[in-house]
Amino acid sequence: MDTNEVKLTLEGKQKLEEELDHLENIRRQEVGERIKVAREFGDISENSEYDDAKNEQAFVENRIAEINQILANATIVEMPKHGSNITIGSTIVIEMADGSRREFQIVGTAEADPSQGKISNESAVGAAAIGRKRGDVVRTEGPTGRPIEFTIIEDGTEGR
Repeated sequence: MDTNEVKLTLEGKQKLEEELDHLENIRRQEVGERIKVAREFGDISENSEYDDAKNEQAFVENRIAEINQILANATIVEMPKHGSNITIGSTIVIEMADGSRREFQIVGTAEADPSQGKISNESAVGAAAIGRKRGDVVRTEGPTGRPIEFTIIEDGTEGR
């Protein structure tokens, strides 16, 4: 993982800390138990249960290392204040050129999850929205080179 600064919302930091706690205190023990049981099956050179458990152990340990790296390099971003421009942590509603509306929270890359409405500040839409405000019409280019145009309907600063 890159050792550059990672931007996280407070919520994103808390979720990573919870995942880390789960991996270190529950998953590690579960995987260790699977390895122990698989060893009891005999010859480990042709033991698929043992191989699967060792692969899972490697995945868990890699994820623990990744989360530790993210947290070590994390900068927690403050939620935007009323009247400020869009920044990491802002929740925005945009209207696409075709009239469809979408709501996103702009977050750092480490916590981006488009299926949960969280887009990276480095994505085409996220990067183009940073520094803007409600009412702005934004034109940018998508990752495939296709033009994207949207209007910011809500910038998440109303009523704060």
